[in-house]
Amino acid sequence: MTGVLLLHGSSGAPDVQRARLLEAEGYDVLAPRWTVTHEVPLESFPLDELAARNDRLVVMGSSWGAEAALLLGALDERVDSVVAFAPSAYVWGRVLEDGSQRSAWTWRGAPLPFVPFDQDWKADEDPPSYTGLYRQSLLGAAEETRIPVEQIGEVLLIAGGDDQVWPAVEFAEEIVRRRGERPTRLLVGPEAGHRPVLPGEEPKSAGQRMARGGTEAADRELGARAWDEIRNLLAV
Repeated sequence: MTGVLLLHGSSGAPDVQRARLLEAEGYDVLAPRWTVTHEVPLESFPLDELAARNDRLVVMGSSWGAEAALLLGALDERVDSVVAFAPSAYVWGRVLEDGSQRSAWTWRGAPLPFVPFDQDWKADEDPPSYTGLYRQSLLGAAEETRIPVEQIGEVLLIAGGDDQVWPAVEFAEEIVRRRGERPTRLLVGPEAGHRPVLPGEEPKSAGQRMARGGTEAADRELGARAWDEIRNLLAV
């Protein structure tokens, strides 16, 4: 049987509707609520529970959850496939109240190398788009901050060309390049934003105030195509 670990993004709200869609297809789904903070242990996500009752594991995540999903796929050999909505190709930091920065994630007790944010960057839109922050912060990023996506078995990437949170298409295309001939599928919706909407879902509204891009129609169109690919991946 296939178990699916479903990881939400920075909104802090589990993707309950998405979990129900997957459960209706007959899959064993866990969609934990996790605290979006710094140095989150990747082992704290309930892969052990899924592995105990399934012989195939898929991790699916969105945004920061996609970052975690790709890391789990690369670092935990039990993960067979990763589905990443609005993915990152890098490990990012988190800014603490005192202005210092820490890695978003740890693995086996050690913080992962991360790209620090350029704190001189300022948004010039309202609500703010953060794509410029991520691009500027990447200048001179160390090699070890890249997620080792070459180590993942199978990857499905879904990205919106109008993502205003971070440059998801650029990240996804980098992941495709680095994976070479390994099984990888990239779906891009040129007018979609940061949050594609699967058939049967309502658009997600939780999270901090920011520009996310896209339109509901474009987000749903990308989500419909993504759902077909997800079902194909899970049915293997």
